[in-house]
Amino acid sequence: MVASQQQQAGHQILMREIILDTETTGFNPLGGDRIVEIGCIELVNHLATGNVYQQYINPGRDMPAGAFAVHGLSEEFLSGHPKFTEIADDFLDFIGEDTLVIHNAQFDVGFINAELARLDRPAIPIKRAVDTVQMARKKFPGAQASLDALCRRFQIDNSGRSLHGALLDAELLAEVYLELIGGRQPDLAWGENAKAATKSSAEETAPTGGRASRPHAASTEEMAAHEKFINGLKNPIWRGSSEEEPA
Repeated sequence: MVASQQQQAGHQILMREIILDTETTGFNPLGGDRIVEIGCIELVNHLATGNVYQQYINPGRDMPAGAFAVHGLSEEFLSGHPKFTEIADDFLDFIGEDTLVIHNAQFDVGFINAELARLDRPAIPIKRAVDTVQMARKKFPGAQASLDALCRRFQIDNSGRSLHGALLDAELLAEVYLELIGGRQPDLAWGENAKAATKSSAEETAPTGGRASRPHAASTEEMAAHEKFINGLKNPIWRGSSEEEPA
């Protein structure tokens, strides 16, 4: 049984999200294109738990050359894997009722719902999905919103993405998503950085090899010199006047 999106664990509320990506035979789920891979990453309170779901799927059809060039999954390779009907229960159990974070949600949810419709299963409501393409376009109007472009923007290493793969893309999307919402544990990170900056600034401005502070009270010699100077003054006003000045 998977965790619900918000569940009570002692006094802590846990928020579970699923980063999801699919690979397919093409772009049209209603025209015969099928899912060939699903990859999911579990986040709890915006932290990856290490709990993942990945499954290659036999589409029961040929693999178009254009799709093969994208993900490299051949008809021969996929023929040795289960069909969607065989993995549907495990997949649905993994995602539960939790929020799905998807890059171009209409595409992936459309394919998943087409597969579910073939099995007479209920569709997944699109309102369950957070679309990171829409998030990126809102945050960076006019900028490219592809996964590769966002990896470049956030300096996320995607050098291993020579071919698309559902689990690899879900892992990259998890990092992009956390950046789009402000970074992983932004308050904690800011607090630690602020402490470090304050400490560094204090160390840079603190005097090094400074002299020892001197006592503030005057010495006996200094007091005697001061008294001699005062005695040389004629009728200083702070001692009061004892004789009239000559006219």
